[in-house]
Amino acid sequence: MSYRAPVEDMAFALRQLAGIGRLSGSHFETFDDELIDPILEEAGKLASDVLAPLNQTGDEQGAQLTGDGVVAPHGFAEAYRQFAEGGWMGLAAPVEWGGQGLPRTLSNAVLEMLHGSNMSFGLCPMLSAGAIEALLAHGGEAEKKKYLPKLISGEWTGTMNLTEPQAGSDVGALKTKAVPQEDGSYRISGQKIYITWGDHDMTDNIIHLVLARLPDAPEGSRGISLFVVPKVLVNEDGSLGERNGVQCIGLEKKIGIHASPTCVMEYDGATGWLVGEENKGLACMFTMMNAARLNVGLEGVGVSEAAYQTAYAYANERKQGKVDGVDGPAPILHHADIRRTLTTMRAHTMAARAICYACGVAADLSDAAEDEATREAARLREELLTPIAKAWSTDTGVEIASLGVQIHGGMGFMNETLAAQLYRDARIAPIYEGTNGIQAIDLVGRKLSMAGGRAMSDMIDEVRETARAARETNDPQLGQIADRLVAAADALSEATDWMKAAMKDEREKGLSGATAYLELAGDVIGGHFLTKGALSARADNSALRGRMTALAGFFAETSLAEAPGRVSGITRGGDSFLAESEALFGLS
Repeated sequence: MSYRAPVEDMAFALRQLAGIGRLSGSHFETFDDELIDPILEEAGKLASDVLAPLNQTGDEQGAQLTGDGVVAPHGFAEAYRQFAEGGWMGLAAPVEWGGQGLPRTLSNAVLEMLHGSNMSFGLCPMLSAGAIEALLAHGGEAEKKKYLPKLISGEWTGTMNLTEPQAGSDVGALKTKAVPQEDGSYRISGQKIYITWGDHDMTDNIIHLVLARLPDAPEGSRGISLFVVPKVLVNEDGSLGERNGVQCIGLEKKIGIHASPTCVMEYDGATGWLVGEENKGLACMFTMMNAARLNVGLEGVGVSEAAYQTAYAYANERKQGKVDGVDGPAPILHHADIRRTLTTMRAHTMAARAICYACGVAADLSDAAEDEATREAARLREELLTPIAKAWSTDTGVEIASLGVQIHGGMGFMNETLAAQLYRDARIAPIYEGTNGIQAIDLVGRKLSMAGGRAMSDMIDEVRETARAARETNDPQLGQIADRLVAAADALSEATDWMKAAMKDEREKGLSGATAYLELAGDVIGGHFLTKGALSARADNSALRGRMTALAGFFAETSLAEAPGRVSGITRGGDSFLAESEALFGLS
């Protein structure tokens, strides 16, 4: 089974669930609704016809470190050339730097396709997008002119160099040094690990964004600065000059994403230039990280979709067991448990897609809306949804990929199946860009208290309004869904009130329930979007209406039905754990 981009579902999610139409008439002057379908269809051809066929062969071959540097698997360089020539890297980049000036939300949908068809490949433009964001927000004019046009055209790629052996999530512990030079440049020395696409042969230059410490910098995160360090130095006329003092000295051996080189990078007096202000690199890093968190959430969506498609195809082909009305062994799709599993996969994939797309629309509106009140509301929504989009969607990706293996049975445990590869590939996403536990801490520690708690209260109000709209249709199915959604919203409201109080007065108890709280929030918000989908599809063709109602109804009677019972796991689950932690773990 090879991935086919679900263009109809994606377009529906963009229009009816995320509300991308709100971006028309803002500063996205080249965007209107008529662009959505042709862009998705063309991107779908690239994903389905070019990238998907390379997914399993790339996994089998893997990236290779040679004496001349890292070599991508066969076919990847040509696929990247087609990606760049198609203008896909610059879809959402500013027109003044060579981009097309379209909403990031539309670019996010394309990124979902890249991840669904070939996650290893998709990681490369995803990292370039983070580098572009950081340079746009914090780079000086000289750095922008030198690097942005080639990054946006896809002629060069970009990376983020944060992690060191002793400094993972605690970036304040990094030791890479940056020594000022008389010409205004810096000499960068140190070692970075886990650098995705840190070296490759698909382009003739790679632009590294590197966190390092100045000689007189304060200790900890307050003493971090960000530097741009090209693999090959760029001359004043834009031509390539000498090779810089940076190289890949090793490739990590991973359980998945084998075609994506995860590099150990050595900086040996490499020439770099400061991005932003000295000792303000943390702010620059978060510009990259925030964009990357949503993009990683889209990895979860893409892999979920691929896992569903692969499992559905297998369930149609694999014959086993007897079913009334079928002569001989029946395709396992006829078995109720298989259909239940496939429905679980499809409902959660659509919910995760909606959350990520809605987060993207909020991010676009926070920049582009014409009035301050709309921009502020959008900013709060983006801040709230970002950790949920990242954590809930990537956890979903792992779970859906696991269910895909389960449908394949013993065959799913064989490395030669795509189901097995998707499961292995998906597992990194909950770790990327701040583990999902860190996302949960961010949600309860920062996002719930923003603007006096308005971000989550506005979200819950919107969930309740969706339930009211469903009830007012007098449709029995939608009324049943509404009942579940109201009960789930009540549960989230109760858990939110408790969490805000706990984080103020009993922080450890609050933190012990943070992950469970994020899971509940993702379920309720995902159910809200699926219910919106069922409402929006009422006037559409019967196939779409039936599909969206089925997804919303199933999700309501499974995930949403469990929501009220999960509150005590959030509010009381930490009591015994904290009280007995010394006995459990030998802590003093």
